[in-house]
Amino acid sequence: MKILVSNLGSTSFKYRLFELDGVAETLLAKGGYERVEDFGPVIEDCIKNLEAEGHLTGADDLDAVGFKTVLGKDLSGCVEADEKVLAALAGFEAIAPAHNPAYANGIKMFAKVMPKVTRVALFETAFYQWMSPAACRYAVPESWFELGVRRYGFHGASHKFVAERSAQLLGRDDVAAKVQSLYQKGDTPVEKPLRVVSCHLGGSSSVTGIRNGVAIGSSMGFSPQGGLPQNNRVGDLDSMAVPYMAKVGGLSIDEIERQLTKEGGLLGLSGVSNDVRDLLDASAEGNERAKLAMDVLIHSIRQWAGGLFWQMGGIDAIAFTGGIGENNPCLRAAVCAGLEPFGLKLDTATNDSLKDEGIFSTPDAAIKALVIPANEELVVAREVYRFMQARLAPAN
Repeated sequence: MKILVSNLGSTSFKYRLFELDGVAETLLAKGGYERVEDFGPVIEDCIKNLEAEGHLTGADDLDAVGFKTVLGKDLSGCVEADEKVLAALAGFEAIAPAHNPAYANGIKMFAKVMPKVTRVALFETAFYQWMSPAACRYAVPESWFELGVRRYGFHGASHKFVAERSAQLLGRDDVAAKVQSLYQKGDTPVEKPLRVVSCHLGGSSSVTGIRNGVAIGSSMGFSPQGGLPQNNRVGDLDSMAVPYMAKVGGLSIDEIERQLTKEGGLLGLSGVSNDVRDLLDASAEGNERAKLAMDVLIHSIRQWAGGLFWQMGGIDAIAFTGGIGENNPCLRAAVCAGLEPFGLKLDTATNDSLKDEGIFSTPDAAIKALVIPANEELVVAREVYRFMQARLAPAN
């Protein structure tokens, strides 16, 4: 089964073409386009290129197109990308303005360019659908909750990949097998608990607690704005800061939103950049604000990881993924610092030299430290494959 995974931004289109048969998972091709003004011609060009490379005989050679949709109003899971999905994306467009319009536009364009090919949406929130009510709720009036104000959690595909791959690295194939069918079957018990704190650290970042392959809590909340300070997103903020800045700072709601989503986060703290590489360089040169930005990020990661540790009654592993998590040993060491009494002991040499997947804790460490390169597209392809298989299966 050939599945094209589409990663859409407001002006970008990235893709990966997979072939899956239930046993083998093969990445056939990948590519992307930037500064896109019209998705239609770009999609057509993508298919022509895949034909020229010998991967497709035409658009109808595709079995499905998968979309890593972010947030839908009153809708989650792995579902056909139909009018219900478009309505759900529109319903929360104001909450995810950088993502929802782009995905809605892309889904429409794919329907226009290749109407016979099935389109499937895997919402980022799907991984969190079994969180407890206490983990989902804010202490807001019931009317707010009825309108959708609750904690959703994001980066679901990334954290789901960590849930499966960490179980495999730790020799827990029972948990890994459970994760593989998680979106279909929900939570099922395992004989021995496996508790993992997953740190997805990149342009946007989140920390998720995973118990026996199931997400029990996340740093992100109602929108991707919440949780850790991110590249230029502020992260967690006392709600009274908004009316305060409106009244005392003289800012409109629109301007407050713009500053929180465009001028906050690591950029707002440092005044230098929203790129951790730049912040590390500036810190090394003595820039105190750049150092502060890194310290705030590390503090927030540790705070969320500690809370999830407590909620799960301990942890067996902490995993780092995403561009920042995978490529910054100094940040990983800082997040894990001082935790030797709890059983988290780092192999410093391994941590410093690790360039790919691996374990960088000492062999005798009770809590393992892992690096797991992100592979969200593979998760989308797997879930689309399962969706298609279920759809093709004969009814009982």
